[in-house]
Amino acid sequence: GIGMGMTAPVSITAFPAEDGSFQQKVKVSLRIPSQFQANPPCPTDESIKIEERQEMTIYSTQFGGYAKEADYVSCAAKLKAALGSDAAYRKDFYLCNGYDPPMKPYGRRNEVWFVKE
Repeated sequence: GIGMGMTAPVSITAFPAEDGSFQQKVKVSLRIPSQFQANPPCPTDESIKIEERQEMTIYSTQFGGYAKEADYVSCAAKLKAALGSDAAYRKDFYLCNGYDPPMKPYGRRNEVWFVKE
């Protein structure tokens, strides 16, 4: 019942299939604004959970435009290739992040994050 506005980034946890595409299971995460973090409002929808994201070190790449699943998959493949086989990161998921509202047509920022092990 409390309007918190939109925050950035909107983060989608992707669970890649063998071919690199997203599995049907994804998790969308929104940052709770600073003024609500100490005492966040309780969700009334059972499918919404409040989670604390632990500190992490990431490998990241950035790209522009209106991001679609294919764009995130492509950038994840490029990041994987750039890191090579020596980098230790979680292979069971990665994070797809968008920073801009839908009505922003130019200068959009999107990122793919691999979480370092």
